[in-house]
Amino acid sequence: MFGSLTHLKKYFLRYKGKLGLGVLFIILSNVGQVYIPILLKDGANALKENVNLELVTKYAILIVAATLISGVFRYLIRQTIIVVSRHIEYDLRQDFWAHIQKLPLRFFQNTSTGNIMAHATNDINSVRMYVGPAVMYSIDNGTLFIMVLSLMLILNVKLTLYTLIPLPFLSLLVYIVMKKVHVRYTRIQEKFSDLTTRAQENFSGIRVIKSYVRENYEIDQFTKLSEEYLNRKMSLVKLHASFHPIFFLIAGLSSIIVVLVGGKMVMDNELTIGDIFAFIAFLSMLIWPMISFGWVANMIQQAESSMRRLLKFFNEPYEISNSEKTDSSITELNGSIEFKNVSFRYNNTSPLVLKNINLKVNQGETIAFIGHTGVGKTTLINLISRMYDTTEGSVLIDEKNVMEIPIHILRTSIGYVPQENFLFSDTLANNIIYGLAERDEKIINSVSDISQLTKDVESFPNGFETILGERGITLSGGQKQRSSLARALAIDPKILILDDSFSAVDTHTEEEILRQLKEFMKNRTSIIISHRISTVKDADKIFVLDNGKIVEEGTHELLVAKGGIYADLHYKQLLEEEISEMD
Repeated sequence: MFGSLTHLKKYFLRYKGKLGLGVLFIILSNVGQVYIPILLKDGANALKENVNLELVTKYAILIVAATLISGVFRYLIRQTIIVVSRHIEYDLRQDFWAHIQKLPLRFFQNTSTGNIMAHATNDINSVRMYVGPAVMYSIDNGTLFIMVLSLMLILNVKLTLYTLIPLPFLSLLVYIVMKKVHVRYTRIQEKFSDLTTRAQENFSGIRVIKSYVRENYEIDQFTKLSEEYLNRKMSLVKLHASFHPIFFLIAGLSSIIVVLVGGKMVMDNELTIGDIFAFIAFLSMLIWPMISFGWVANMIQQAESSMRRLLKFFNEPYEISNSEKTDSSITELNGSIEFKNVSFRYNNTSPLVLKNINLKVNQGETIAFIGHTGVGKTTLINLISRMYDTTEGSVLIDEKNVMEIPIHILRTSIGYVPQENFLFSDTLANNIIYGLAERDEKIINSVSDISQLTKDVESFPNGFETILGERGITLSGGQKQRSSLARALAIDPKILILDDSFSAVDTHTEEEILRQLKEFMKNRTSIIISHRISTVKDADKIFVLDNGKIVEEGTHELLVAKGGIYADLHYKQLLEEEISEMD
């Protein structure tokens, strides 16, 4: 039933020394604890024979000493087992984070951010409760139960057996309730993922929400999700609320049995008053293990459910990683690119997005891809950096299959400016040098000049140290694009990919950027994707994509003369410019 939790074995082995000490401290603490009823028994029997201050003082001191010894070891238990649980939580969170970082784009396209966040917080915390409190109380109460039961049997077998009569009913109750807890907790975690997903989408899309005045609608939707989450949570709370009183009732029945049966045995001289004192004390020690058994079982159920959800992530294959094909002798790239019979589909059931692509780009050339929306331009360039691997055919850089090139070398050789520009909530300078190992002011200034960002920075309150809002919200669309360009140039790439990177930049600024890029990218390969003819017209070669295929290729003049798709786009854009100038 708890197969998922076996995944934690490697973490326990990592801290086996401290855990071993923790178990030792549990045993020593419980020895001190169970010695107290024995002292009560001996003290009561001794005082029955001869009541005096010396005896009272002696047994009082012994009881206090036993309590102190037990308390000291109980402190050490938490300093070992609970501290280890925090270390395991840290290790598990780090492993989860490292694994998520290495998963392919395909995973993030099919998994919501809110769902990932729910796993990284709620589920890992549930697992931590298992590796800490659940393990600690299982060992603690297990050993205490064995010690107490053994001593009770030594005192009187008959009374012990009578006392244990209610326990089978307790076990049956735990079994029934825990099955229900497991189902309800799983439903709670699922709804929590929905809740975090909705919250994350709202925060990210707050501009859209405000633009369409949908605040009240979003409040209503979030309220519905919250109410459903509350209802599922309350169903578990109600189960617990009914569970604990029944627990105490069954435990109370054992106390009644001790008083009734034990009292008669005292009257029949089968037991002493001290024995009854010890029995009642031992029974009080059994009540918490009996109650905590249900609590621990609940934590284990929740942890198992959470660990199973986490393992779905841990079992996600990297798909794209270094392998036995990787040639570790490759330490740098020059930038020539070739596509050989490349076809691609996103999954086994989807249609081909790219169909039999063949093209060659020499080092130092600037090529461009143009075509209508959705024809596969971005998908094509994502194959170069192995964001995806080809379905058929191969992509080569410097005549080496990209699957043979170490991923670190491949991606640090490519400067990529995507369609959707993402900037971190950090300083502008730190965003620009994100791909560098250390800060270099000369590089920051140089790439800012090329991307025409310097003039904008001069107007910022703190220059390059200005903190950008989340996703760069404090910048305009054009400033975001130019900041992303500066970040790509800062790594000194051998291959520069601009994926519709000037859509929010005015044509004058765009021309200046392209002019300076021409100088910067000498002997480097440049790939430009754009809808604007003005952006691609100076490229050494232009490829026109349609329906996943290259349907036209050549220089600007040659493609205009052909009178095909490119020429049609060219004349339409010329007409749009003329109409714009007339307005």
